[in-house]
Amino acid sequence: MFDAKNIWKERVAGVLNEVLEENGVRGNLDGAGITAEKPPKPELGDIAFPVFPFAKILKMPPPRIAAAAADKLAGFSDGEVRAAGPYINVRLDRGQAARAVLNAVFDSGKDFCKSDALKGRRVMAEFSSPNTNKPLHLGHLRNNALGESVSRILAACGAEVLKVCIFNDRGIHICKSMLAYIEKLDGTTPESAGEKSDRFVGDCYVAFNAMSKTDSGAEDRARELLRKWEAGDPATTALWKKMNEWAVNGIKETYRRTGISFDKYYFESETYLRGKEEVLKGLEKNIFYRETDDSVWADLEAEKLGKKTLLRNDGTSLYITQDFGTAIMRHEEWPFDKLIYVVGSEQRYHFQVLFTLLTRLGFDWASDLYHLSYGMVNLPDGKMKSREGTVVDADDLVDKLHDMALAEIREKEREEAVGSAPEIAEKIAIGALHYYLLQITPEKDMLFNPSESISFNGNTGPYLQYMGARISSILKKEGEKNDSANVALLTSDAEWELLKTVAAWPETVNEAAEKMNPSIITSWLYELSKNFSRFYHGCPILGAENPELKRARLALCRAVRRVLRSAFDLVCIPFLEVM
Repeated sequence: MFDAKNIWKERVAGVLNEVLEENGVRGNLDGAGITAEKPPKPELGDIAFPVFPFAKILKMPPPRIAAAAADKLAGFSDGEVRAAGPYINVRLDRGQAARAVLNAVFDSGKDFCKSDALKGRRVMAEFSSPNTNKPLHLGHLRNNALGESVSRILAACGAEVLKVCIFNDRGIHICKSMLAYIEKLDGTTPESAGEKSDRFVGDCYVAFNAMSKTDSGAEDRARELLRKWEAGDPATTALWKKMNEWAVNGIKETYRRTGISFDKYYFESETYLRGKEEVLKGLEKNIFYRETDDSVWADLEAEKLGKKTLLRNDGTSLYITQDFGTAIMRHEEWPFDKLIYVVGSEQRYHFQVLFTLLTRLGFDWASDLYHLSYGMVNLPDGKMKSREGTVVDADDLVDKLHDMALAEIREKEREEAVGSAPEIAEKIAIGALHYYLLQITPEKDMLFNPSESISFNGNTGPYLQYMGARISSILKKEGEKNDSANVALLTSDAEWELLKTVAAWPETVNEAAEKMNPSIITSWLYELSKNFSRFYHGCPILGAENPELKRARLALCRAVRRVLRSAFDLVCIPFLEVM
């Protein structure tokens, strides 16, 4: 695979070892010990190597070291080397580099971005984690996009990834929806109400909260339902199963629509008892303690985490209880090297407690647990409040984006050209959604602006999809030929910047995997789009000045399309041949 930066790192390391040895210091540098940077100005070259770290060893000023090393690097045919103050600057031979880049793209097929950086590593990624008392909302959409994208990025770097989802299908919140159904909606079904099944269950939750404002006993009756459920009461269990099935089926429908998938589903109802067992074992070992009201607690004052309830005084479980059981079961079933929890930043304390207590309980793999925290996501008109029934439903948001995309297709009179306009509009909506959600660094809060996200201009998913469709159109006109081309002709500034962006794709994926940050890929995608636009407008493709140059530019277009498809897949954007 083409990697000029690492090739030159090794060369620089070699000549610096020579300089060291000439000055009586044994040289043991390799490429890993050399830093490569991008020069601040294109005229300075393509790669810069600072030599500051060697000044103290050699007792020489950095400019002198750079000059000595540059002299020794003269003569390589694939690049010109010059010293500039304390830097060794390399200007690559554009023709040779173009040939190397495009050969690497075409020879590796879909694997140009793939690496073995994480080969042999088993990574479990938990994301989404919906409650079965309401449909997915805007916050889930960011969680889902982040979890799915990070999983794909890690897999591209060689990791064996298992994507898991836990349904929070038990607890007082579930019982609140159940109580409202019993007392307000008994006998009604999603079908008879004409609603998507998960939304129908969410309506029950909203109904409970409205009811509880005037009925002071509603909370107690919901808690009684929880006790009956944990005691295995047949009627309570039957209703719980029916309502959970409605919720789960509706939520899975939204996953399918948005391109989110899982390898395994867990259910809190199947793990919480294991969690209770571990808490009671910890109690016997004096890791935990019992309060006078019979509740069980953990004292984490030494870790500056305060005190944490693990079991209520009536013996019922909390989220932390089931998380014990779930983590332990997962490691028994699929021993992982890392378990990533994709959960909002407001749960940071929860995971600090969970990881600390699992360590106390003696599970050495607790050090392999990682909380991938992300910020809140809201619409410009305010925060979501599901208890008041003003939640931003995921399906509603995708419907809105779909309708906006369809309106754009019709306004541009592209219905006949695109084939199935509703199908294309759906793919544009998903691309708009995921690109907008992933272009912000995960830990930052964000506003999701539907109108901005669906724009066909600027830094958006639809604009990138349009670029892919434009390239496909160009290649289609030429019959998708793969004629041999003299790509060494691709030496203009616009072609060179585009080639360098393509060449940076594997390194970009590795960086995104290392930092678990898809916004690194979306930033690269936007850079690619800008450089392709400059190339498209500045370098005639089908109207090139001669057939040989035309073939070279078409080869570059094919390479861009290939990496574009690869990048779209890693950030969950559908690729479109036509728009």
